[in-house]
Order: sequence, then structure tokens, then C-alpha cells
Amino acid sequence: MKQVNRQWVLASRPQGRATLSNFEFREVPLQEPELRDGQILVRNRVFSCAPTMRNWMNDSRRSYRASIGIGEPIIGVAGAEIVSSRHAGYPVGSLVTSVSRWEDFTVLEPDTAAVPVYPVPSGVTLADAMGPFSLNSMTAYFGLFRVARPSPGEIVVVSGAGGSVGSVACQLAKHHGCTVIGIAGGKSKCDWLLSACGVDHAIDYKSENVSERLGALCPQGVDVFFDNVGGEILQAVMDNIAAKGRVAVCGQVAAYDSDTPAPGPRDMMKVVYWRVRIEGFVLGDFFGQIDQARTDIDRWRKEGNLVFRQDVRRGFKNLPAAFLDLFTGGNQGALLVTADADGAGL
Repeated sequence: MKQVNRQWVLASRPQGRATLSNFEFREVPLQEPELRDGQILVRNRVFSCAPTMRNWMNDSRRSYRASIGIGEPIIGVAGAEIVSSRHAGYPVGSLVTSVSRWEDFTVLEPDTAAVPVYPVPSGVTLADAMGPFSLNSMTAYFGLFRVARPSPGEIVVVSGAGGSVGSVACQLAKHHGCTVIGIAGGKSKCDWLLSACGVDHAIDYKSENVSERLGALCPQGVDVFFDNVGGEILQAVMDNIAAKGRVAVCGQVAAYDSDTPAPGPRDMMKVVYWRVRIEGFVLGDFFGQIDQARTDIDRWRKEGNLVFRQDVRRGFKNLPAAFLDLFTGGNQGALLVTADADGAGL
């Protein structure tokens, strides 16, 4: 085992948009820990960058699930190899995906973890575990089918459609027989949604008026909105929501870099009279159904009904810069960073 554990820690809390100065690189001495029963030691091989991690960088008053302490490693999803274990269900040498930390080695307690430590099935690579079978894919699946519940023929709008959650939600809705409109930033992302993901329409929020375009495309209103972004895009959809429309609130990217709470719709009486259902969710609501979701997604992928795009950056030292790209549109698909500069382990 390495004698040094590389870490990226939170140097300061962002005031508005996060910057490189909010992160600090450290190398700390590493001695193999004496594990307690139920614990495992993992070597993190690949890290997934997700916008929600920005929320965890706030203090505990503004962070809903976790708040990273100053000087503590950044929290995020990782794909890892088990190097030591005192848990019968997690043998040495097997692979897992879990909420871990930005460091080479982390001790996990699967039985008490707020987000389960998922064993990677035999024959599945970490690349697939962090792509088709990732927590992001599961989030899209459950948000669409268990929360929004569209019917074939309905109009489904997805914000953040070029990202790892949004692009899967678009494709699942299309496969389900819905008319799908993806909202993304930039022509290249919109072109990819149309050509690769098969959406019916793509709206570039950077160059188009989202509300006006939705009004033209959806004269009878939007039936389902899968919301990854919130803010003005949420308002634009609510301006065009159909009676008995459903909004599945997955994330609020527009507010993560803000010092104020995420705003809701400006006219709540419309929610009353249009009988609109707005429901937030987290993946933990559906842990018992993960195997079914994986089976469905694997079948649709093999049938050619799902495509996945990964933006892989190499090298542990590139983690903060890669993460910041999420908030400028600098990524193309699911953003992954390998621990090793040569990309080994993915």
C-alpha cells in the first residue's frame, strides 16, 4: 500500500461561484488502518463530479444532506477497489461504487452509510458502473418512472438535458413513447441530444427564449418536467405547464453557486388551479428497487435504445478544475476523473 494518501480538501467555503482557491491539495502519511467489524478500506480509482457536490460545500445551515468541514476531504461518488475488509459481503479485490471522499484511500461502513455502497457485479467494469449503471442513471430512472410517471404520448421536458442525469431521462422518456424536449446550454449539446439521444426538440437556453419556445412547441402545455436546474428555467416551464402537470425536482443547479436559497415558482396559485404536482426526490427513496432498474437499463442499452457519454479527465490533481467545468458548461456528458494519470482502473 502507498505510504501517502493524496487528498483534495475544502480550503474555504465558496462565496457564490466556487473557484480553485476553495480547494487545497494535501499529501498525508498513510498507515493501513485497523478496521472494525463491518468496515472496508477502498482505493478510489475514479471520481464522479456532480453539481450537487457544490451544495455540500456550504455550511450546515444551507447544506441539506452533508456539509464538508473546512480542512476535510471533498465528498463525492467514486468507483473503488476493496483493499482490506472486515465485512463478509464486501471481499477484498471486488469493486464498489459509493459516496466516498477525494482521496486515494477511504474507510467505509456499508451497513451504516447514508447512501449504500453498491457492489459492482461480476463482469461489469468501473466505466460501466460509473456510466450505464451509475447512481446518475438510477436517478433518471426513478425520477421519471416513480415520481413523474409520464404516459405514452405526453410531452416531457428535461432541463440539464446534456448532463449524465438529464440525457438518460430524455432517452427513457422517448423510449416510453413520449414527446421529449431537452433544454441544454450550447449548440453542440443540443445537436447531440437531437442526433444521439433522439429528442424531438432541443432548446438552447443560452441563445433562445425558453418560455417562448416552449409556448410554440407545447400549445396545450407541458405534461411532465424533469427539473435538474431550477431558477428561471423552472419558471419558464411553469409558465407553460399543462393542467395536472407533474414536476419531478431532481436538482437546482442554478442555485448551487448562489448565496440565496433556490426559488420556487412565482405564482403558486397556478399550481392550485392547474392542479400541478411538484415533488422532490432523492435516490435513497428507491434503494430497494435498484436491481430492477439496472436490469431494465441493461436491456434497453443492449437493444440500442440508450447511449451514454462520458467526459473522462485523467489525474487526481485535475479534480477541482474538472469539477468547476460543470458550472460553465465545459463538460460533455458524465464527468469522471481517474485517480491515476494514465487512466488505469477505469
